[in-house]
Amino acid sequence: MKLAFIFSAGLAAVCTLFSMRSADEWTPLLDKNLSQWENYLSYAHKNGYNGKVPKDVNGNPVAPIGYNKDNGNVFSVINESGGPVLRISGETYGCLFTRSSYKNYHLRLQVKWGDKKYEPRQDKLRDSGILYHSKGEAGAEYWRTWMLSQEFQIMEGHMGDFWCQANSAIDIRSFPSEGVMNRVADHKQPFGTFKGGGDYFCMRSGNYESPANEWTTLELICYEGKSLHIVNGHVVMVLNNSRYITPEGKEVPMISGKIQLQSEAAEVFYRNIMIRELSAMPKDYAGLF
Repeated sequence: MKLAFIFSAGLAAVCTLFSMRSADEWTPLLDKNLSQWENYLSYAHKNGYNGKVPKDVNGNPVAPIGYNKDNGNVFSVINESGGPVLRISGETYGCLFTRSSYKNYHLRLQVKWGDKKYEPRQDKLRDSGILYHSKGEAGAEYWRTWMLSQEFQIMEGHMGDFWCQANSAIDIRSFPSEGVMNRVADHKQPFGTFKGGGDYFCMRSGNYESPANEWTTLELICYEGKSLHIVNGHVVMVLNNSRYITPEGKEVPMISGKIQLQSEAAEVFYRNIMIRELSAMPKDYAGLF
C-alpha cells in the first residue's frame, strides 16, 4: 500500500515538470550549490558485508547516517572554468537524489573516475551508477542505501549494465543466461525478464567507455516505461515495461521518479548534467522496441 501511494503521488508531482520549457530545451541539473539535489548516506561498508544491518564493536545495530547529513563532504562541487564538476568521494555509501521527479526525459552527463577506492571495493572495479524512476525511502535494497529504482550501471568496463534495485523489474533485449553466465544485452534479441529471484543483472552489449582519465558521455532516454542506456553515442541496452512488484506479487508500472547518483566506495566525477523533456521516443530509436 505504501509503495502504491508513493507511486501515485509521484505521478501527480511530475505533471508540472518542465512546464516552463520547450521539449527541445536542455535544463542543467548541476550548480555550485547542488540546489536541485538532496543526499542520503548509509554506511562505510566493510569487507564481508552480508546484507544485514551493520553492528558496532559491541554487537549493537548501527543507524545509517541519514538524509542531508553530509558532514564529511562525500558530495562536493569543484568550480572549474568550463563549469561546475560534481565530486563524489565514495567513502560512504549513499546517493545524491533530485528534489524533483521526472517522467519522459532524455538525461545526458559526463563521468570520469578518480583515484581513490575504499572498502569493500579496494581490490575491485570502480563503481557508481544512475538510478532512475526512484521512489520511496532510501535503504530499500541489499546495501541499505538506495531507493527502489532501475540502475544504469557506471562501472569500469561495464558502463551501461543493468541491475534491479530492491523489488524492481524490467524487460531487456538480451541473450539468455546459461549456467553461471549472465544475460548480455543485444538489440536484435527478444526481451527477457529481469526481477528478484531470477535474472536481475544484465551486461551491456559492448564496452564503449573512454580511455582512463577521459570523460565518458552517458545518455539515458526514458519514455512511458521504455528506456535506453547509451554510452559515447552507442546504444548498449534496450529496456521495456519498467515496473515494481509488490509483496503480494502485483506488478505496478514504474515510469517516473527521482534520479539518484550513487556513492559506492570509489571516487568519481560528473559534469554537464542536463535533462530535457520528451513528447515521444526519439525517431532514431523507436524501432529498437
